[in-house]
Amino acid sequence: MLGGWGGPGATDVAELLTSELVTNALVHTEQGAIVTATVDPEQLRVEVRDFVPDLKQPSVPPADDGTHGRGLVLVQALADSWGVDRSGAGKVVWFELNGGAA
Repeated sequence: MLGGWGGPGATDVAELLTSELVTNALVHTEQGAIVTATVDPEQLRVEVRDFVPDLKQPSVPPADDGTHGRGLVLVQALADSWGVDRSGAGKVVWFELNGGAA
């Protein structure tokens, strides 16, 4: 889907952030998720919908916390924009990347 899209490294960032959002949805809701992606030359938007309405605020994990708890911190650091919206019986966590270099 992203063949030829974005500058150097943009597709790698998109893959990483998508993986983080899907992993969060599966680990923290245990109810599955729906992924939607929209791409045009200027922007990529990825949405991950889950079925749990809880909207916890992301926090920075302690430095000695191993590999857990950094997903949304990565999304916040690497995405051009991101957010969480209530949606029916759950929520949508989304990010956007501009088409330029990551």
